[in-house]
Amino acid sequence: MTTDDQPLSTKRRWVLFVVIIAGLVALDQWSKWYAVAHWQGIPRQSFLGDTFRIEYAENHGAFLSFLAGASPEVRFWTLTVMNGLVLVGLAIYLLWSKDVAFWSFFALTLVVGGGIGNLIDRARFHYVIDYFNIGIGSLRSGIFNVADMAITAGFLIMGWLILLDSRQEKATTSVARPTDSDQASQPA
Repeated sequence: MTTDDQPLSTKRRWVLFVVIIAGLVALDQWSKWYAVAHWQGIPRQSFLGDTFRIEYAENHGAFLSFLAGASPEVRFWTLTVMNGLVLVGLAIYLLWSKDVAFWSFFALTLVVGGGIGNLIDRARFHYVIDYFNIGIGSLRSGIFNVADMAITAGFLIMGWLILLDSRQEKATTSVARPTDSDQASQPA
């Protein structure tokens, strides 16, 4: 945990969790409603020299269509039931653990919110509605949605926090550990 990243009070955790989750899920579900109403069945639209595309898709798998070819039973148990259990477990951890610092809490709440948004689609439709794509030329992302952006942002923030913590730990360890030259200059 970084020095500026202190744990949150129980009340603040609950309020932030509810606000972030409600906002993310509402935005995600509204954007998917909009995608179905306005982009389903129309050709792909390109913007900014084909850097940004709007392209309606129904993803029966997970990230980058992982497990899309699996049987409906495998997809249900893996992508709906197990995913739901992981999200519930993570939510319980975030709400009840007193040691979760703000940025870790924020990042993991983004993951939970995005996961809930996609889980709603899986429960309702047995697939996830995707509609954004970015890239340059043939180097392109998969097709994604608001929930995927929240999940990705959460993981990127967590990765950044882990990197910062490991650098701080190395700096603290190197300051605390005397070098051989320090020991040689000490009187016996």
